[in-house]
Amino acid sequence: MKLRCERDTMLEALSLAARASSGRSAPTALGGVRLQLQGDKLGVTGTDQDLTIATTVAVAGSGDGTVVAPGRLLTDIVRALPAGAVSVQGDEEELHVSAGRAEFVLRPYRVADFPHLPAPAQSAVSLPTAGLAEALRQVVRAASSEDSRPVLTGVLLAAEPDGLRLVATDSYRLAVKELHDAAGVLPEGQRVLVPSRALAELQRLLAGGTVAVEMRLGPRDLVFSVGEVQLTTRLIEGEFPPYQQLIPFNYPNKLVVAREAFLDGIRRVRLVARDATTPVRISLRGDSIELNVVTVDWGQATEQLDAKYEGAEMTIAFNPQYLADGVEAIPGDEVVLETLDSLKPATLKPTGAADYLYLLMPVRVS
Repeated sequence: MKLRCERDTMLEALSLAARASSGRSAPTALGGVRLQLQGDKLGVTGTDQDLTIATTVAVAGSGDGTVVAPGRLLTDIVRALPAGAVSVQGDEEELHVSAGRAEFVLRPYRVADFPHLPAPAQSAVSLPTAGLAEALRQVVRAASSEDSRPVLTGVLLAAEPDGLRLVATDSYRLAVKELHDAAGVLPEGQRVLVPSRALAELQRLLAGGTVAVEMRLGPRDLVFSVGEVQLTTRLIEGEFPPYQQLIPFNYPNKLVVAREAFLDGIRRVRLVARDATTPVRISLRGDSIELNVVTVDWGQATEQLDAKYEGAEMTIAFNPQYLADGVEAIPGDEVVLETLDSLKPATLKPTGAADYLYLLMPVRVS
């Protein structure tokens, strides 16, 4: 295999594919990226068998071939090379990477040890790009990062009569988003559980602007195609929790507050928090609220905010990071916080919209 490519073009492809590899700590082909040259097209693929990211870039090729190189190491090397053309030449014995006066010789992995990747399902559906990017931003944050309960690390995609519903929960918070312009994306009654890690990578791909997105659903995997990038993820097996019963039908207490002021206030008062679990207390009353964080070692912080509140006066406390995540996910200039009492789940919503909610469990405080 022999090719030349602009450094920045190759770096972008390697950085993307290496995000799916197992990293430097895996001295196997799972820690590598597969470089597959055919003519003037270089396919770059990384996988840990649960997530696969593959992309294609144009190069000046002069010898077809396939090499599996250490993914993160090769990415770091290309990033450190001087700007301009990068030359890559090698086989399964050695891989030479050079630019300017710098040259590296790497020991590749055996191509046969790189996982066999099944072909994606043939049937594809188009997704609403703009709406999907926003939905992922709002929902993925509520999924768990703990592998002890795998179903909570996923995002539920559920077909609804008027579109697609996305749901995630880590048992402390819950995010639900309705995509009304995604009707027919899944067959009627279909529910699939997609790893939040894969959807976070899809969100990254969509951050660059409006591009076409296609989805192919197989028996055990899901494939997203975004331009020249193909992202494949295994589906999670298991039953998603019955989240509907957590959402109250109505709330007697309602707070409306400016989103940016609320978010800034939370960020300021939590500066004195000893750790992420130190709660922020919110005193609800009349036409203002008070945010308060108290720690024995460092002191306390208090901030008053103008707001509109209807309901019984109370003080309710939340994990500050979970609360900030919820407020940040709300679109628009105002946030609606609805509560039953200081111990039952509260919800955050945008004003004048019913397609998103973020439910949050309060923290019991003395």
